[in-house]
Amino acid sequence: MTDSSATPLRYIDAGVDVAAADLTVRRFADIAKRTRRPEVLSSVGPFAGMFRVPEGYADPVLVASADGVGTKLLIAAALDRFDTIGADLVNHSVNDILTTGAQPLFFLDYLATADLSQDRRVELVAGIGKACEEQNVALLGGETADMPDVYRSGDFDLAAFIVGVVDRDQAIDGSKLVAGDVLVALPSGGLQTNGYSLVREIWALGKGLGAEHDREALEAHYEELGATLGDALLAVHPSFLGELTPYLAALHGIAHITGGGIPGNLSRLFTGPAEQLGARIDPDSWETPAIFELIQRTGGIEDAEMYRAFNMGAGIIVALEQGDASDLLTAQPQAWRIGEVVERSADAPLVAGIPL
Repeated sequence: MTDSSATPLRYIDAGVDVAAADLTVRRFADIAKRTRRPEVLSSVGPFAGMFRVPEGYADPVLVASADGVGTKLLIAAALDRFDTIGADLVNHSVNDILTTGAQPLFFLDYLATADLSQDRRVELVAGIGKACEEQNVALLGGETADMPDVYRSGDFDLAAFIVGVVDRDQAIDGSKLVAGDVLVALPSGGLQTNGYSLVREIWALGKGLGAEHDREALEAHYEELGATLGDALLAVHPSFLGELTPYLAALHGIAHITGGGIPGNLSRLFTGPAEQLGARIDPDSWETPAIFELIQRTGGIEDAEMYRAFNMGAGIIVALEQGDASDLLTAQPQAWRIGEVVERSADAPLVAGIPL
């Protein structure tokens, strides 16, 4: 029996406020409603979401991916800015499945924290909802986990699961790649969602020097950036869905330039039917954005390490025939010809022309 004279122990005393979480889920549901597609067969709240495979596909293949935002979260938290992280997560996920030619269908998020405020949680999910709405992706559901003692006070993590669809005979799998294909890059606009642990090491961000130190470093204005360091680091990871969808039938390969940089991600195209091929990149074909030059100078980082850790301004790279490449470059003036697909000998690097 319990001691009737003792104060009853409640879940909230252990760090989990169920009542507040229930109210927040209702706010999440309102956000999700704005992203609803005709194929959605459930509402936010049940144990699982239901989504009907859309019509119009002769042999539909479902394409799935899971990812997170990484330690870019710490930059957002240091500046108390939570409105863009959700868009980073959605756009990164959309780009990943776009590499197969898939159109996104639905999205689920996972938010884990110790005691992040309910308003901050809604701010994060609102960013997710806005990006989903802009790209016709249904926010089908998600999970918010209160995990005191696993996460420190104020800490949180954000992950995503996305599902898309492509007709089997339209899937981009590398089988159409040939030597002579042109490689075209679209600009990243910043770090996207990779390389932040190295950046934090350079400026000692999130390294126990205190919130005042972190905020002061991030609010420093740099003339070459035309912005603060924090503004540059929180630049939203763009989605390339809109720019590339009209050209999917012409694309032979798509590399999303994430962790591993240009060599680590472009090399992923040259497997299976394309294993005898490689890429030659022209590093003089574009001007490296100022944020990467600042990182390299401040951190004293070698060229090869920069290319391994960062996208260096190339957000996504596609391979296509010369004529189709000219059409894409005309329609997308911000894009540029970054290199070409080449025959590769057994001992040659998969990606040549840049420091390795």
